[in-house]
Amino acid sequence: MKPTLSAKRPIVIKLGGEVVGGPVGAAVAADIATLTARGEPVVVVHGGGPQATALQKSLGIEPHIVGGIGCYVISVVVWILALSRVEVSIAYPMLSIGYVVNAIAAWYFLGEAVTPMRLVGIGIIIVGVYVVARS
Repeated sequence: MKPTLSAKRPIVIKLGGEVVGGPVGAAVAADIATLTARGEPVVVVHGGGPQATALQKSLGIEPHIVGGIGCYVISVVVWILALSRVEVSIAYPMLSIGYVVNAIAAWYFLGEAVTPMRLVGIGIIIVGVYVVARS
């Protein structure tokens, strides 16, 4: 097949070794074949995972830590924007909703127990935030 230039932007697909060697590999290959049959420009990138991991280790970078720091930076920016638009006496109690979201996420994703006492506490937080928001 002769390489051609296309006015369309290519679809870039990054495949890791677990996808290529895994049970979904044949389905991914069929999807790529369908795209190319339609005339879509497709670029498949494979490999580099072990090298990227080695580079991260040599630099002392833990991706989960970097992601956590990124989330923290975003939360600080959002907090500053919130404080620039809402009174502190309203904005600060709204942070309590984070406890509610955290408890629900821990139950849903991590299977943590939500005891009746914890549910009462969550209810008190919701009622408190509601009262502050209405005042």
